[in-house]
Amino acid sequence: MSVLARPSWRRHRVVLFLVALLAAVGIAPAVADTPQHRPAYHFSPAKNWMNDPNGLVFHKGVYHLFFQYNPLGDRWGNMSWGHATSKDLVHWDEQPVAIPFDANEGVFSGSVVVDTTNSSGFGTAQNPPLVAMYTSAYTPASGRDGIQAQSLAYSTDDGQTWTKYSGNPVIDIGSREFRDPKVFWYAPAKEWRMVAVIANEHKVLIWRSADLKQWTRLSEFGPRNATGGVWECPDLFPLAVDGDPANVKWVMLVSLNPGGIAGGSGTQYFVGDFDGTTFTADGPATYEPPAGTLLQGFESGYAGWTPTGTAFGSQPATGALPGQQAVTGYVGNRLVNSFVDFDASQGELTSPSFTINQRHLNFLIGGGRHPAVPGATQGDPGGEVFTDFETLDPATRLPAGWSATGDFVGYGATSSGLPYHQGDKVLDTCVVPDKCDPAVGTFVSPEFTVTRDWVNLLVAGGNHPLGTSGPTVVELVSGGRVVSSVTGNASGELDWRHLDARSVVGSPARIVVRDENSTGDWGHLMVDDIRFSDTAAGPRDTQTTVNLVVDGEVVRSSTGSDSESLDWTSWDLSDLQGRSAQIRIVDHSSGGWGHILADQFMLSSAPAKNGTDRADWVDYGRDNYAGVTFNGLPDDQRISIGWMNNWQYAQDVPTNPWRGQMTMPRELSLVSSDAGPQLRQVPVAGIDKALVNRDKEQAKVRPVATGERATGLDATVARVEVRVALGSATEAGVVLRRSADGSVGTRVGVRRDGTLVVDRTRSGDVGFHPLFASVEEAPVTVRDGEVSFTAYLDRSSVEVLAESGQRSITDFIYPPASATGVATYAKGGTAKAIDIKVTPLRP
Repeated sequence: MSVLARPSWRRHRVVLFLVALLAAVGIAPAVADTPQHRPAYHFSPAKNWMNDPNGLVFHKGVYHLFFQYNPLGDRWGNMSWGHATSKDLVHWDEQPVAIPFDANEGVFSGSVVVDTTNSSGFGTAQNPPLVAMYTSAYTPASGRDGIQAQSLAYSTDDGQTWTKYSGNPVIDIGSREFRDPKVFWYAPAKEWRMVAVIANEHKVLIWRSADLKQWTRLSEFGPRNATGGVWECPDLFPLAVDGDPANVKWVMLVSLNPGGIAGGSGTQYFVGDFDGTTFTADGPATYEPPAGTLLQGFESGYAGWTPTGTAFGSQPATGALPGQQAVTGYVGNRLVNSFVDFDASQGELTSPSFTINQRHLNFLIGGGRHPAVPGATQGDPGGEVFTDFETLDPATRLPAGWSATGDFVGYGATSSGLPYHQGDKVLDTCVVPDKCDPAVGTFVSPEFTVTRDWVNLLVAGGNHPLGTSGPTVVELVSGGRVVSSVTGNASGELDWRHLDARSVVGSPARIVVRDENSTGDWGHLMVDDIRFSDTAAGPRDTQTTVNLVVDGEVVRSSTGSDSESLDWTSWDLSDLQGRSAQIRIVDHSSGGWGHILADQFMLSSAPAKNGTDRADWVDYGRDNYAGVTFNGLPDDQRISIGWMNNWQYAQDVPTNPWRGQMTMPRELSLVSSDAGPQLRQVPVAGIDKALVNRDKEQAKVRPVATGERATGLDATVARVEVRVALGSATEAGVVLRRSADGSVGTRVGVRRDGTLVVDRTRSGDVGFHPLFASVEEAPVTVRDGEVSFTAYLDRSSVEVLAESGQRSITDFIYPPASATGVATYAKGGTAKAIDIKVTPLRP
């Protein structure tokens, strides 16, 4: 279960929020209905929010897909189990909500089994029950607010109605991070097995049961490989390598967020062995970095390193500090840990000078993701105060002369505990009771004459710039036009920003605080201390970094990943050989994840690899998360479905009246490779059965010069098979869902260095969230200058399979309905040939 938490300046303490039973979340969306984005052969609910697939089970010839669902709105909340059924995994019938939330619990992710022997006693031998195990996410009304435990529900009418077990929960370890049970039958022991995660500790727990009610903990797996975010949605199942029943390996799927290979959400997998008690992954249990010269491991204190400020104390830490989650991944007994005074402290830790005499500097890093920002400053920027929202008109609750429109009429500045605010009050568009993000409107200042070049102000809240759907912005308006605007920072930490007033000095102007975002994550804005100044302010220096300093200049810098698990990073120092340098560890943050972790600084001839690089990934795209496999299928068949989305922007995707859809169902297998068994994915048979044979929809383009070239083909809902012969080109491929004028299109191609590329930066609507426009990459093999791949297109997605299904990139795209063209492209030279075959799919 992907737990969405209201962003907080204490984000390292993962906060569950569950909207109460009657919460006003059924808000009218900010966008019109979007049938042009409704998928044709990927499941999506008729309306409202959907995320992780749950309880995939095949029973009596029917595929059952349960899923995380909000029956009351199109944003995460009120977590219940939605339900859909299919006989071919292509055509789906949505069913009534299966297991609804109630006042005491949200119904988080889990699994369903067919209890063939009626071991649970919930059915009969003649009518075995379907049994669901799900995570109970307890609400304040339960008296156990935030606790996650595992519970049961059962159905004796083939999944149409469900009854919660009176003895719930059946597993409770008192944790707030224990979730996502996947139950399966383990035939050698004739018992049930279950895997679930302790999310923030990057551990998968394995349990056994004879009756689904009484459970015994057997073992745990992890942390291992990618640990940049919480672990979620595990699965464990056997697969025969190359189809050989005498060579069976076990595969463990683990999703994590953030920390995916493409950014944000992702799913890694491990191949190994399972003896009914313990899963053992292939390869070394721990990663050993390349050998080198250890500069500092902190086992004997700081030993010549100089701390300033208060963040680093007088000596290294021995693990986690008071109030901190468990810290993992460091070597030995001590490490640098600036989680002093619950992130409030700031400071620096500087090494003695050393000579760079090897190519790489490898080290472990963790903690907050706050990179160094050029131009950032510390301290108050000064200036003439226009308003600080401290003195208010009692009638309007705003400074004199200010007015409000829309939902904000009658509301104004309020007392605030936000980090870095000035005084007591802040202007906050999350001020209307029960309508925090849904409220829309403006706050408008009185007119003033611009006398300084810059308007400096403190801003926090939604990062929705002007020009995107539902902006949250502060505008400088003069002569009826917006002269300059600034948006929030997707956090609750006020930070200095500026508006450029140089073009209107001497002219009348107003400040407008505009919130038109009713549905997006961080759909509100906070503003404080508006000042006029001769210099532009900020942003505030909030870095949590490890820096390399040469001649007083920072020449390398790395930051954490919002994780208490340290991981390796490496700097290439080939251009700095023989130079004198210092390492400076910096904590200038007192907000969320406002600390840095570091250990094991080592000069080496080879780079260390982090867990993300060491991991095997189910998908290299942005939009394939929380995938799990069906129970109830024959032993030689393994089918998975994932949630097509990414938590970075999931609540903002421009679809209505639904939000969220599933990936194409894929059949999984293991194939041999030089690196060991690899996961292979191919579409289920039902996808190809839906193909419409139209042999005329193909093109053989020879040669392809640098640039784009229309082919005359069309593809909207289709399979597109492509063979690229690179010739002298450094990159070549196809442009899918291309508009007639070429302004819209998604590039899918290959590079000479063996990289499969999906570029959606101009794929249509990419402005609804600043992190959406992206380029995804996956490693492939170029053989004799050629690479082949297949793209499965739907109205709002592209799923690319290459290397016979061993590489996958899954991405959302939101082109206009009119963008249906197919083009070829090449970069850096002329491609020898690009062959394309388009086969439409039936809607």
